[in-house]
Amino acid sequence: MRILVTGAAGFIGHALCRALLARGDVVVGIDNLNDYYQVSLKHDRLEDLARAGGNRFTFHQLDFANYGALGAALQGQPIDRIAHLGAQAGVRYSLENPQAYVQSNLAGHVNLLELARHRQAGHMVYASSSSVYGGNTRLPFAVEDRTDHPVSLYAATKRADELMSETYAHLFRLPLTGLRFFTVYGPWGRPDMMMWNFTRRILAGEPIPVFNHGDMYRDFTYIDDIIAGVVACLDHPPADDSAEKAGGSVKPHVLYNIGNSQSEPLMKVIGLLEEACGRKAEMQMLPMQPGDVHKTYADISAIQRELGYAPTTSIETGVPAFVKWYRGYHGI
Repeated sequence: MRILVTGAAGFIGHALCRALLARGDVVVGIDNLNDYYQVSLKHDRLEDLARAGGNRFTFHQLDFANYGALGAALQGQPIDRIAHLGAQAGVRYSLENPQAYVQSNLAGHVNLLELARHRQAGHMVYASSSSVYGGNTRLPFAVEDRTDHPVSLYAATKRADELMSETYAHLFRLPLTGLRFFTVYGPWGRPDMMMWNFTRRILAGEPIPVFNHGDMYRDFTYIDDIIAGVVACLDHPPADDSAEKAGGSVKPHVLYNIGNSQSEPLMKVIGLLEEACGRKAEMQMLPMQPGDVHKTYADISAIQRELGYAPTTSIETGVPAFVKWYRGYHGI
């Protein structure tokens, strides 16, 4: 298949492109290479994809929030599937630069829906987030739970993407799958995320910021498990059969949680990082940050039942694997 991947230079986008190229697909990647975190890492990911894919991987540097540029770059190119993983990420950053989230996550999402519609793509899978569950206290989070009380602008944009997608599935019968990712980590990860940030600080002998005084729980999900789920979804567009789908739609639109289905204490993960890094962390205990939530925990029963999704990587395996990659990447 010929698959368009937005956010191809990002963490999940790079891993998905890698998996698709490995099985023989042709991949067209898009990314604006913004400086939310170091651009050198994004270039390194793209070089990795060029080596892996050869002439089956092409890349366009552009902002998909610019519909004219998006259309011009892809003019005349057939598209069988779209994996829309590009977005302005980060809960805390949405407090500082809300306009970036409106531009990328709202305008950009509509542009990809329009592209899928007019190019008659057979299916678009798009990245949502576990943050849509807001401050829900019932655990684990299920796709049937209410998601109308977000606690960050980032979460609100992701929920808006789900609603806009429902509209396009209704109006244009466009097959769409939204994936609510839970705390993804692993090789080639993001420097702004906890796993990379804490590893860097521990190895450098710097204090790590521990929010809510360490009383936090996350459903840490290894990148390989995430990608297995994304690929399964790409290959199985929802049917336009009026049957109710996961997430409640009777249109060709389905919502899945993708997580490890284990809510792990933050302090346990810090302990695993200390062990893998070979040194103790100096902890700076801090209060809960605005926009954060206390616990996340994915109910993955829908995607397990319908697509056979089964995560296999525990944090006891995944955390040391990340630290090993981090050391190798930085030569330390």
